[in-house]
Amino acid sequence: MAFVAVITGASSGIGEATARRLAREPDTRLVLVARRRDRLERLAAELGGATVIALDLTEAEAPQRVLEAVEREHGELHLLVNNAGARWRGTFAETGWGNVERHMRLNFEAPVRLTEALLPLLRATATAAGPRAELGKEHPVSIVNVASTAARVSRPNSGAYSASKFALAGWSDALANEELAHGIHVGLVLPGFARTEGFPAAELTGSRVTSWLVTEPGAVAEAILDAGPGGRAERYVPRFYGIFAALRILVPGLVRRATRGGAFTTATRDDS
Repeated sequence: MAFVAVITGASSGIGEATARRLAREPDTRLVLVARRRDRLERLAAELGGATVIALDLTEAEAPQRVLEAVEREHGELHLLVNNAGARWRGTFAETGWGNVERHMRLNFEAPVRLTEALLPLLRATATAAGPRAELGKEHPVSIVNVASTAARVSRPNSGAYSASKFALAGWSDALANEELAHGIHVGLVLPGFARTEGFPAAELTGSRVTSWLVTEPGAVAEAILDAGPGGRAERYVPRFYGIFAALRILVPGLVRRATRGGAFTTATRDDS
């Protein structure tokens, strides 16, 4: 039986790493979604074939186009990985509502709208799978939302990004309980500093003092499998980043003081 997976932001970084990791599993059929067709087609060729959908997920017709392609090519869907996202840095006084809005459109609205479009197909696949749709069984049906540790701890100059990821995390918790009865597991992945196009991390990896903070995309891909077919509710990458989220609840004043220095780099759109 084939295992069909949709991966957004698939042409580089975490999305590409996830595609490569899933391609190692038997009978996997990949649907690669991103803006850059040339990158997607090259990756598909390297992986021995995949369905390529080149589009901007913030466009109104994008979710329907993805649904139509998945139904036409595969007729079922076992895993949706909402990975596409971006960060544009700046203080609220400098960038205002406009910066918040563009973060929300890509990092929150786009995965919500795509999930809405694909949810009936995910439910139908879970129903057809029967007992196999249960957690821990072969090919459970799942959704993985890739958020960030910034969904738990916000820092100066990254408030708009954190707002969008906080929203994604909160929505994921509700969706998980809503869809459990339909045989769909919803997992959340919260990477820390991961080396991607939007975050090359040179200022961190260049020092032995800070290089340990940076995660490779492959490690996030493994966490996505844990939080999807693996049935885990939540995965921090690296795992110890969960400590900062706990401290935010226990000693919020201390965490605010610790994060006053802001973030490390100016990031651009990295939805691949």
